[in-house]
Amino acid sequence: MPLETLVATELAEPVDPKVSAMAAALAARYPGASRSVLFYGSCLREANLDGLMLDFYLIVSDYSAAYGPGWLAFANRHVPPNVFPFEHDGLIAKYAVLSEADFRRLASGLTRNVSVWARFAQPSRLVWCADEAAAEEAARAIAGAAPALLAAARPLLPDSLSVAELWEGAFALTYGAELRAERRGRASSVVAADPARYARFTAPALAMAGLGAAIEGNMVRFAEPVSIAESQAGRSAWRRRRREGKALTLLRLAKASTTYAGGIDYLAWKINRHAGAAIQIKPWQRRWPIVGALALLPRLIARGAVR
Repeated sequence: MPLETLVATELAEPVDPKVSAMAAALAARYPGASRSVLFYGSCLREANLDGLMLDFYLIVSDYSAAYGPGWLAFANRHVPPNVFPFEHDGLIAKYAVLSEADFRRLASGLTRNVSVWARFAQPSRLVWCADEAAAEEAARAIAGAAPALLAAARPLLPDSLSVAELWEGAFALTYGAELRAERRGRASSVVAADPARYARFTAPALAMAGLGAAIEGNMVRFAEPVSIAESQAGRSAWRRRRREGKALTLLRLAKASTTYAGGIDYLAWKINRHAGAAIQIKPWQRRWPIVGALALLPRLIARGAVR
């Protein structure tokens, strides 16, 4: 089955009606600009959403249509995405805003930044769309994510490995390329949550990435071994992704202090939930969230809470 068909089928899978209602309410905040709303992340696997922070991407036609002229459009255009909190009918969420053009680019191998293609190589749901054209555009963009992930990871992967090891190895590289508050083994748990899904996606994703491979049972054997030069180039590329990704995370954090009320408290919640830390935010850190967040980093990195 073609990868885009697999993606479209997955996007159409049902979700909790409260999630769909929340997505519709979110889209209504940007009348005339909203194109689609995507639901992704660990909450996809949760039956009870109470008390959880849901994750959405709001895809808009363009930033001027979404915000009008001014700082928010400028910030979203030059340091995408903008991230905002949202509450509806007892549920809480954060949502990231991208234009259709930026989503298509950032979900593909056209960018070294892993943020979007790493997330959308994982399952997601289309929970609201403006029309059929918007739904098709979302599926096309997301279909580029898994091939981007596997193509980038291939130079650092063995020539023969299991399907699970293929995806786990690729996701592990992406976690290292951002300032992420995740427990070790997070990549394994992502794949283990739905191994049949990743098995279905393997052959079409590899084919779309231009990676020849034979799949026999649960084993993947690449047609061409990685050369020493390719391996060295791959390591260099991932070192650059790590440097740029961590710097970009800090830049987004600084920007979020102007868009995300209570952003430093969300940061602490995220770290505590995913890394098992016990971070407590002090009043001065809420008053100066950028300085406060930066002050946390050395201690968090030393303790392994953020890598």
